[in-house]
Amino acid sequence: MDKMAQISVVIVTWNAKRFAADCLESVFSQTAEGLEVIVVDNGSTDGTPELLKAYSSRIRLIENRENKGFCYANNQAIKIAKGRYALTLNSDMVLDKNYIFYLKEYLCENPKVGMVQGKFLRMDKSTIDGLGLRLSPLLRLFNIAEGKKDSPKFNNSFEIFGPCAAAAMYRKELMDDIKVGDEFFDDRFFFLVEDFDVAWRARKKGWKAMYVPGAVCYHYRQSSEHHSAFKQYLSFRNRYFMLIKNESPAAFILALPFLLCYDLPRFVFLLIKNPYLPKAISEIYSYLPELLQRRRGTKEENA
Repeated sequence: MDKMAQISVVIVTWNAKRFAADCLESVFSQTAEGLEVIVVDNGSTDGTPELLKAYSSRIRLIENRENKGFCYANNQAIKIAKGRYALTLNSDMVLDKNYIFYLKEYLCENPKVGMVQGKFLRMDKSTIDGLGLRLSPLLRLFNIAEGKKDSPKFNNSFEIFGPCAAAAMYRKELMDDIKVGDEFFDDRFFFLVEDFDVAWRARKKGWKAMYVPGAVCYHYRQSSEHHSAFKQYLSFRNRYFMLIKNESPAAFILALPFLLCYDLPRFVFLLIKNPYLPKAISEIYSYLPELLQRRRGTKEENA
């Protein structure tokens, strides 16, 4: 590991043998200098650990015996990261050679910006996978421009709610500023919506997020068709985890009619097909005291 590293690249793998080599090779091909690469494997059983060991001289590898979740694994790496910036990177992403350079350059030139992402394209290289996170006034979650055809109108930088953690760069100062204990990502989320939660906590501290169009990467989307019932459960649960932790009571009450109109029919529909949904409701209730405690721990400094 480079003790003089300026940028820590953090990759979490779980049964990612199909993609991990492409991801790592794209990192090693970056024009940016001063990188350290930390990989956390979450108990893969498909040969991923053996593949990663072939890169042992170029990465720092942490091996978990079981799947601890995206959040926990990222936090493991962040605790030992040495860089002034950290890039969280999904194992099914492939970076253009200048991706890290452009993100770091933007952060260096814009000290009030604490988190950035580039242009995510799907593997056809013409369809937008996402340009950043958006939280609507009615508290719905979106990836900006997802599914649209790439065009010159997406070649200008603009402010976003936050970056998608699939390939997001964060300042170390931001990460230290919003940690609760030693957690940057909230371990309770496991995965999904954790990047919205991080972005919201950072925005309450005054940090800005930007989309940087010159930085381009490509997304295989490893698990889009797998474990859909489990993902629905996590998405439903974690959205409410995030709202309880971050939204003001007044805004939550104003949005409540929409939440009921949108979520109640959706919940009833999913309940018929998804055995995890009652567990989501139970966990929202059981975690409520901890979520409220974390809310108090991340209030804006001038509140």
